[in-house]
Amino acid sequence: MKYCKKCLQTDTRPNIVFNKFGICPACVYFYSTREINYSIRFKKLEKILTDIQKNRKNKYYDCIIGVSGGKDSTRQALWVRDKLKLRPLLVCLSYPPEQVTRTGTRNISNLINLGFDVEIVSLGPKSWKKLLLNSFVENCNWAKPSEQALFSSLPLAAKRHNIELIFHGENPGYQLGDMKTVGKNGYDGNNVFKMNTLRGGSTKWMEKAGVDKKKLFHYSHYSKIKKNKFNIIYLGYFWSNWSLKKNGVIASLHGLNLRLDKFSNTQDIKGVTALDEDWVIINQMIKYYKYGFGRVSDYINEDIRNKIINRDDAIKILEKYDGNCSEEYVDSFCKYLGISKKFFWKIVKKFTNKKLFKVNNLSRPVRIFKVGIGLNGK
Repeated sequence: MKYCKKCLQTDTRPNIVFNKFGICPACVYFYSTREINYSIRFKKLEKILTDIQKNRKNKYYDCIIGVSGGKDSTRQALWVRDKLKLRPLLVCLSYPPEQVTRTGTRNISNLINLGFDVEIVSLGPKSWKKLLLNSFVENCNWAKPSEQALFSSLPLAAKRHNIELIFHGENPGYQLGDMKTVGKNGYDGNNVFKMNTLRGGSTKWMEKAGVDKKKLFHYSHYSKIKKNKFNIIYLGYFWSNWSLKKNGVIASLHGLNLRLDKFSNTQDIKGVTALDEDWVIINQMIKYYKYGFGRVSDYINEDIRNKIINRDDAIKILEKYDGNCSEEYVDSFCKYLGISKKFFWKIVKKFTNKKLFKVNNLSRPVRIFKVGIGLNGK
């Protein structure tokens, strides 16, 4: 286990590759942006959009943006409409009633109040629950089916409405380090389905889990509809100030409702991430036990690059808060799936990285690596 020489990114992140100087892709990209002329990039985007618009089939909407009502999707929607002067159709894959938060529903309502058309896709709750349970037990990743449905919902909607252009926000290759998602250039998003969490997107495992194939249409992988030509573009590539903090501030000024629980329970330092449901906090805790980094790392690394905090102070924050998750969220998750907390922790500990954590039956896994250094000073 090694840490980036600039920030606190670890080489345990799936699909990441540090350069020969020990610097992570996100830092390499961040420091390279200092030399970028964003006015030239914006003109490039305008040219791309002009070419796409020539063949536009839908006469009412120009593009599709996936939204949860959170900071990123709210800022994207506003920027596309007000800066690019396009008419977007916002597509929301809604969680079932037991999972979605009141904050999430308020934020979707806020987008509607801001004047956007929002199409909400809601999937069968019984199949949803069965898939979540199966994925948790088999992979310790309950979010796999929901992410698969989320990322499939946009091209499916694009096909349904004859819309060619789909916008995503950040490029997970350059801004997080998942290098398998990197396309032909910095804004090409057509490799998004190669993200580690999607793992190919096949629905075969869902059928094996006992879900009728006829109920899996909205979980279908993009490759099943790839004969339709889509242009998937990362908007973050064209913004000089794309960041967790900036997106949160701008969205908040336009009515975004924030998470109110203290971040020692949630890992959500700024209260602006994954606002539409709370069990992502559990998934971030599990990610921490698998790879040695959680949501706090993603926030802190960005703050280090922006010189909001120095590396030494950041280490102290990660040591105290990364991987945190209140028992309240574990309780609600177990109640929803109909499992005991004992069974929950049995699965989590089964998938915990034993090289990074000490596991016993009496407590949560205990970190044995040193933040900022790794294992055995390496």
